[in-house]
Amino acid sequence: MPVLFSSRFLFFSIIVPFLVSIALYKLDTFDPAPVPSDAYASSTTSIPPLINDKSLTGAEFIGVGLLDKPEDIAYHQDSNLIYTGCIDGWVKRVTVHDSANDSVVEDWVNTGGRPLGIAFGIHGEVIVADAYKGLLNISNDGKKTELLTDEAEGVRFKLTDVVAVADNGVLYFTDASYKYTLHQVKFDILEGKPHGRLMSFDPTTKVTRVLLRDLYFANGVSMSPDQTHLIFCETPMKRCSKYYINDERVEVFTPSLPGYPDNIRYDGDGHYWIALPSGVTTLWNISLKYPFLRKLTAMVAKYGVDLMFMENAGVLQVDLDGNPIAYYHDPKLSHIATCDKIGKYLYCGSLSHSHILRLDLLKYPAQKKKL
Repeated sequence: MPVLFSSRFLFFSIIVPFLVSIALYKLDTFDPAPVPSDAYASSTTSIPPLINDKSLTGAEFIGVGLLDKPEDIAYHQDSNLIYTGCIDGWVKRVTVHDSANDSVVEDWVNTGGRPLGIAFGIHGEVIVADAYKGLLNISNDGKKTELLTDEAEGVRFKLTDVVAVADNGVLYFTDASYKYTLHQVKFDILEGKPHGRLMSFDPTTKVTRVLLRDLYFANGVSMSPDQTHLIFCETPMKRCSKYYINDERVEVFTPSLPGYPDNIRYDGDGHYWIALPSGVTTLWNISLKYPFLRKLTAMVAKYGVDLMFMENAGVLQVDLDGNPIAYYHDPKLSHIATCDKIGKYLYCGSLSHSHILRLDLLKYPAQKKKL
């Protein structure tokens, strides 16, 4: 009897679940693809000489409890206000003061969607990339909201993400994925297929053009100071690239980043700041390398179990040629979505926190690491 019991126990506790798991794996329709090796290749070329690896030390939090996941931020210098989009649909305005405690948060306009990227138009309007609505124009001090575009080449946007404005008024923006919505972002990454597009919208002609397609989760966009090219980010590929507007050609700007890029901002002083919601992790690297692991991860994600942890978020400062200058990060930090240098402070938006993080770059600078 003990032998019979052990055999039955082995059969029902190990063999049957194993066979069921194989059947479920085969039946699941999620079909991840191999991704280019750049996504999981290791490199130290993007590690800068100056590092602050304890960026939470000295960090201040603005609008605690009043800002629900402020993903992007845009600073309006004339009014001394930060505009930010929150998960509850509100575009909020935050006053900028020397003391973080003096900041005031104002509910300004609710888009009825999920405002992500924010930029200022050449006529004082606020341009919003709303994940669900499309590209919006908010004018007349918030009294008028107009849909500019929500499709290109007959394909509707699924995740309008980031927008930048050229000096001639043309808007450049990304649809991170034409297949998955904001709530399904993890599946776009796990599938490993290029669903992203880089586009332009001309407010004069009302024409939307697809500039680049087949991008891997097209994310942040920033206009170069000389207006000749854009810098755009592809999150799972750990890279930012240049798109030359007149030549319509692409070249890599920053390869092998130390994390997965979200937004990128030019500071007006010769530098770009790249937000990294998570540093590179062993788990992410292995999963990107092996499609079957991404399929297993997606299967459990359908039941609310998230195995793709985000940690060691930060901000990378690079020069106009993409050379790394300084890296601000912290192992305890996650989900940094954007960064904007305002005076001596670095302001960071977040995908998961209820505040804007602020760091005094003079008090807590990145420094050369001691050998």
